[in-house]
Amino acid sequence: MGYRVVVVGATGNVGREMLTILAEREFPIDEIAAVASPRSTGTEIEFGETGKMLKCKNIEHFDFTGWDIALFAAGSGPTAEYAPKAAAAGCVVIDNSSLYRMDPDVPLIVPEVNPDAIDGYTMKNIIANPNCSTAQMVVALKPLHEAAKIKRVVVATYQSVSGAGKAGMDELFEQSRAIFVGDQVEPKKFTKQIAFNVIPHIDVFLDDGSTKEEWKMVAETKKILDPKVKVHATCVRVPVFVGHSESLNIEFEEELSAEQAQNILREAPGVMLVDKREDAGYVTPVECVGDYATFISRVREDPTVDNGLALWCVSDNLRKGAALNAVQIAELLGRRHLKKG
Repeated sequence: MGYRVVVVGATGNVGREMLTILAEREFPIDEIAAVASPRSTGTEIEFGETGKMLKCKNIEHFDFTGWDIALFAAGSGPTAEYAPKAAAAGCVVIDNSSLYRMDPDVPLIVPEVNPDAIDGYTMKNIIANPNCSTAQMVVALKPLHEAAKIKRVVVATYQSVSGAGKAGMDELFEQSRAIFVGDQVEPKKFTKQIAFNVIPHIDVFLDDGSTKEEWKMVAETKKILDPKVKVHATCVRVPVFVGHSESLNIEFEEELSAEQAQNILREAPGVMLVDKREDAGYVTPVECVGDYATFISRVREDPTVDNGLALWCVSDNLRKGAALNAVQIAELLGRRHLKKG
């Protein structure tokens, strides 16, 4: 027996990726529904490479009664309206927006890091998916934290435009083309030109000078990994279509050599260590696209701080940063709580 699964926001980048990954991983499904906004009603979407076409249903009229799991990739506005309705109807919501992440009654889950926390989903029948940049970082940090206790992390991100949705990807493409033919470039989605440029600004600015994206990385890491870990983030948008990269500087309570860290990461769930210390012996965002793993390269000791390490972390933000993590949560939920047959 399988589950009755709903994908909300099925026409967006993350929603489409959820459908692809559900099919790729052969998630046990008896029935699947693609749900989206009224303007997308009737749009046909392929369910992975199964050849099965799904006709999008209108979220305003959809009845969640009798459905087991709803994967939400619809943004905070529609989620605020429809996730509580789905949850009240007995359908467990796995939400990709930021709406519920810091709600103390909603577990924030990365299955490789804090699987036991999923047991708290019954408080609201909702589970939160973390921010894309946080998800890949905590997958890398968890095994190292268990080995030597992390005190502090300083992270600089290099985040692709797909993190801003289709509009972000379109803007990079259109601006790049405009520059090549000599046309004027006007920012629309981003605050400054993104083509051939980097922008140290993701989400809104807060009173302390940080951005909300940076705050998310701090707060979510504490909730998922350990509230005692100190985190400082600088989040930067870069002209890459898919794949987020991060430069991590980590300070530990106990000594941990680069070689020890490499050995730990080599065996860690969800991690792929590629660290050859030679030309092309590392992973870039272009190479991570379509892959499930969080790739780690450039592991080295930092002599400027006691018990310090630095590393490079790359992952497909549409996968581990969003859709894959949501499907992994659904798999974990099924194993622990929604057993069928």
